[in-house]
Amino acid sequence: MLRLPPFEYYTPQNITEAVSLKARFGENSMYSAGGTDLYPNMKRKQCTPNTLIGLNELKELSTINIDDDGISLGSGISLNEVANHPQIQKLCPALSKAASLVSAPQLRNMGTIGGNLCLDTRCTYYNQTYPWRKALGFCLKKDGDICWVARSSPVCLAISSSDCAPVAVALNAEFHLTGENGQRITAAEEFYLNDGISFLNKTHDELLVSIRIPSHEGWLMGYKKLRRRDSIDFPVLSVATALHLDKAGFCKNARIVLGAVASCPQRALQAETLLKGEKPNAELIETSAIAAAKLAKPMDNTDMTLGYRKKMAANFVKEAINEALGQ
Repeated sequence: MLRLPPFEYYTPQNITEAVSLKARFGENSMYSAGGTDLYPNMKRKQCTPNTLIGLNELKELSTINIDDDGISLGSGISLNEVANHPQIQKLCPALSKAASLVSAPQLRNMGTIGGNLCLDTRCTYYNQTYPWRKALGFCLKKDGDICWVARSSPVCLAISSSDCAPVAVALNAEFHLTGENGQRITAAEEFYLNDGISFLNKTHDELLVSIRIPSHEGWLMGYKKLRRRDSIDFPVLSVATALHLDKAGFCKNARIVLGAVASCPQRALQAETLLKGEKPNAELIETSAIAAAKLAKPMDNTDMTLGYRKKMAANFVKEAINEALGQ
């Protein structure tokens, strides 16, 4: 049985206190909300904080505000609440669906939207027990100096496995962060970096406080996820789509984002351009899906074969577009 290593646990009562504790204990400390990913990582010694700063008492992180301009979600809202909230299901069905597909019901009750958006990148050579990784010689992401996926790679190739991150990028969400140096707002697309180790554009002391999704009235959206089992498993491919059609059915705007194909969500800009100004039909959707699938360059660092994952990329983009269109 894998056991948690010893650590000190603090329960701040407000955001200011939480940020102050993080600044005090530095990079040897971590924020903890649901802990559904953090605690397994600690058991495998993928991260070894001496101090955990619990966020469960922070009421500011547990609010949902909906107005004509959009939706604001506290980062501490559970994934089940995001999945089952009637207004989120109505206004942002892609986010609701993505949240509903994370792991299993018990973990969705514990896991938070903020935790999923900040989910650690994953890799076959990294998500193993400490003795396994030690026997291999460790990897670039933790304790080693080589990427076992591609030994000549200067950067870690661990992939982004967040279900909600591609949707946040597709819906042009804003992330509100608070740190020792104050507050700031960043676009979801700018929050993620294509580096398996430094995959978030945030300092160690910054806390993701809330997520703001602008109104998408009249938009059509969808989310598709590829995994071996229908529960528990992380995505080996995901696709988030958001389409805005005029009354004649022509595409005014399109956003297509692929997840689990790189260390961060990937905008399929070429596919979006093909759709804009056109009336989506079977041929155009197929062409756009093929263009989007070019972003998928599978490496041998997750489940399923490389060829299958590459082939499924085009299929899933096509299905995600058709799902958004109600076809």
